[in-house]
Amino acid sequence: MKLYEELLRQLIKEPNFVSDNGELKKWVIADKARNYDEGLLSLLLENDDLEKAFFKKINIDGTNHSLVFLLEKFLVFIEEKSYLDDSFTNYRNKIGLTIGGRYLNQRNEVELVWPYKDCVLEGGQTKEDQKRPEIFFNQTLAHDEITQLLDSKVFTNAKRFKADGACTVSAFNRDAELNIKRGLPADTITDNLVIKGNNLIALHSLKKEFAGKVKLIYIDPPYNTQSAANTFAYNNNFNHSSWLTFMKNRLDVSRQLLKENGTIWIAIDHYELFYLGIIADEIFGRDNRMGVITVVNNPGGRQDEKFFPTANEFMLVYAKNIENVTLNTLGIDDKKKKQYQRGDELGFFKLRGFRRSGNNSLRSQRPGLFYPIFYNDETKAVSLEMQDGFECILPIDESGTERCWRWGKDTFLEKLEDYILFKKVNGKTDIYVKERETDYLGEKPKTVWNKPEYTGQTGTSEIKKLLGEKCFSYPKSVFAVKDVVKVATNSNDIILDFFAGSGTTAHAVLDLNLLEGDRQFILCEQMDYVENITVKRVKKVIEKNNQGNFVYLELKKYNQAFIEQIEDAENTERLLAIWELMKEKSFLDYNVDIKKQEEHINEFKLLELQEQKRLLSELLDKNQLYVNVSEMDDERFETTDDERAITNDFYKNR
Repeated sequence: MKLYEELLRQLIKEPNFVSDNGELKKWVIADKARNYDEGLLSLLLENDDLEKAFFKKINIDGTNHSLVFLLEKFLVFIEEKSYLDDSFTNYRNKIGLTIGGRYLNQRNEVELVWPYKDCVLEGGQTKEDQKRPEIFFNQTLAHDEITQLLDSKVFTNAKRFKADGACTVSAFNRDAELNIKRGLPADTITDNLVIKGNNLIALHSLKKEFAGKVKLIYIDPPYNTQSAANTFAYNNNFNHSSWLTFMKNRLDVSRQLLKENGTIWIAIDHYELFYLGIIADEIFGRDNRMGVITVVNNPGGRQDEKFFPTANEFMLVYAKNIENVTLNTLGIDDKKKKQYQRGDELGFFKLRGFRRSGNNSLRSQRPGLFYPIFYNDETKAVSLEMQDGFECILPIDESGTERCWRWGKDTFLEKLEDYILFKKVNGKTDIYVKERETDYLGEKPKTVWNKPEYTGQTGTSEIKKLLGEKCFSYPKSVFAVKDVVKVATNSNDIILDFFAGSGTTAHAVLDLNLLEGDRQFILCEQMDYVENITVKRVKKVIEKNNQGNFVYLELKKYNQAFIEQIEDAENTERLLAIWELMKEKSFLDYNVDIKKQEEHINEFKLLELQEQKRLLSELLDKNQLYVNVSEMDDERFETTDDERAITNDFYKNR
């Protein structure tokens, strides 16, 4: 039971605390508290939850203890609670809502509903109205307002998508052999997942099954650029403090999902880079910051009339425990792999001309590296001194330009036996170097990533190639995400992206699985385009590769469905009709006084449509946006047998 309900139940036991019309006398209660009234304190101490909330236990001698009444905490609590507020001085108070203002900002907060990822657009946007500001609804829930908000949720509309089509699904795959390779419990879900719903709530629902099991989290959150031009997919215009809280809430829970050797990679630009870094330092630990990577995604630079054209973005990389993390090399591309073919009887990975030490390695620039090497093809003898029967080899290229050897004389002699090979091809002898195996495998990535395929145009063209149209703004290049996955995971790891967008992360994982391994992806996305873009894209990749499958799930909506109706409403008449439905079927915030709302309905009608939407949305209890597993059998939620089956299987409620 909520704390305020416990308090209410206790206080109404004292007739002097209640007015003739049944309302609690806030000022009487506050005055009694300031005077440490024995009757009030006794009522509070009768209830264990109230005692714990408003009294502090002080040990005296290890055996006995005293209780100290936390007066200021109690006074702040009753001041903030509108059920004790008998003074209605503004519209919010008239409809019974006093959550907000200065009190809320002093409390432990969780951001619930924010633009883009946590809200639904006002309506479909076309090319003509692309710059129209989105209507969005923020609600900040204080710590003691959160009861079931983050509880496990019921799943609905479950489908399995494969290359040959889709089908309903009532149970998940749990590949014991694969899980053993991963070092995970044998009954861990091994299906790829795409979950539609609020990503903060979805992450908390994932905890029971995937806490401590995810190797890589890659996210591309909204950047908060304060841009005046909002696009279809992104509303990058957050209030600064709101954006930071929004990010902190999600990073807090994401850390719990990571394995001890897991990492999180966060794409971001310069607007919030430093502030996001501070939050991530706090959550993951400054010592676990692995680096800040610069990704060149627009070599020409995005034009700026006054300052620097923007040519890059960043990735913040953190480990859950940096002592346990190892990174892979990026490997080499297919063209270089062909050059590195094994096959020489001496085990050379690649035979590369020794005389080529660089494009600008002219004799005039590095004269110490220009010297003759003498070789006898019959005896295979090598010398740095002229001898009979030896031919002279100089670092002169095919065009006759005098260049340099890669190494000086001493280094050449040291490496001669193990690393140098002389070969005569078409009557001409040249010198080759045995490549290191690490060269064949590739190098650890540096902190600047700069490949032509990282550009934004590449990301757009990949979607257009798959879906036949440009349907998503500023998608990440699948090649950049592939490189993240290559560096941070091995062939059987789990990858999570809870800002799934167009599905680039799933695309990257599926393509890599085509080459090797069985990586698993989990995507979370709330926007409606998840069905028309994200799911469609992942299906197309599976069809193209003729390999892979995934399970699509939705969090079962309750109050969230009313919020979406409110956002879609085109006029006041429709909002009033929704209000009638809300009174009948929704869960309203405990502060809402329906009678007072009705008394002031004419004032409501005079407000701007956007303000009407905002206020009507605030009447809903945000703890009931989606159906909780604990309430699955409640008839009010109309949970179907299929929903119960897939939900019970996910949470292993057998």
